Amino acid sequence: MTHAVSIETLKRKLEEGPTIVFDIREPGEHAAGVIAGARLLPLSQVGHRFGEIPKAPDTPVYIICHTQNRSKALLGALLQRGGYDHVQIVEGGMSEWARRGWPMVKPGG
Repeated sequence: MTHAVSIETLKRKLEEGPTIVFDIREPGEHAAGVIAGARLLPLSQVGHRFGEIPKAPDTPVYIICHTQNRSKALLGALLQRGGYDHVQIVEGGMSEWARRGWPMVKPGG
């Protein structure tokens, strides 16, 4: 299984209905805007919040950061941990989402 999806694929999934997206950027980065419905899980907090990432293999989970570097690191950790083969990173990250002018909301909005 490939563990990466294009930014266009994520946008399409979000338009199709409820989609689990974890934005792992830090709070200061979230303040600039997040994808509506994204769950905010700063990478610095993942160590004690692993339980929030669904392990059900039939539940697609998408991880997004600013450029995809932190997403790749987290994906590696999840795959080592086991039970997270359904998790995918979003190529281009939020920097690409913003560059395209796609909708963002303020955290909690």
